[in-house]
Amino acid sequence: MPKHLLKRFTPNRETIHSHQHLRIFGRLLHAPYLWHLNRRSAAGAFAVGLFAAFIPVPFQMLLAAGGAILFRVNLPLSVALVWLTNPVTMPPIFYFCYRVGTALLGHPSQAIVFSLPGEDLLAGLNGVLEPFLLGCLVCGSILSALGYLGIRGLWRWRVVRQWKRRRTGRLSGTSRRPLHRAGTSD
Repeated sequence: MPKHLLKRFTPNRETIHSHQHLRIFGRLLHAPYLWHLNRRSAAGAFAVGLFAAFIPVPFQMLLAAGGAILFRVNLPLSVALVWLTNPVTMPPIFYFCYRVGTALLGHPSQAIVFSLPGEDLLAGLNGVLEPFLLGCLVCGSILSALGYLGIRGLWRWRVVRQWKRRRTGRLSGTSRRPLHRAGTSD
């Protein structure tokens, strides 16, 4: 996976350090391993960010940042991946999670009726909450594992492809590097 492509879509250090909610991590944000971008840190960031995206709580970015610090993976990438569940994509993704949870529990799907204020809302969520949370946990875990394995595989494929290009370039005599550097003597 090309580093420049990932770096283009992730927030930079200044954005992370100046974010008002991420300031609670203080000096932990200065750890150098949070900013490295290699196969291990990118794959781990995908796992952390995708899992945090499926946790149905506000401030998912805080969870992703905490997970990145805990597992020592790329912080900007894990925080950016949380936005997979944004206000536009959240309803269909969370409805899918609810359907997965009902299928796993063997419960029939219920129509969700929201009425405000107070107790009617909590009573309406009572039969829905358990399958919804289970579905979020299962979908988040599966997507997290697939993201981790997918990025590891893509990164490895890219490196192998580059090595093959270099090797065929050397064998055909069209190597990119000169044999002797200018200004050096043998």
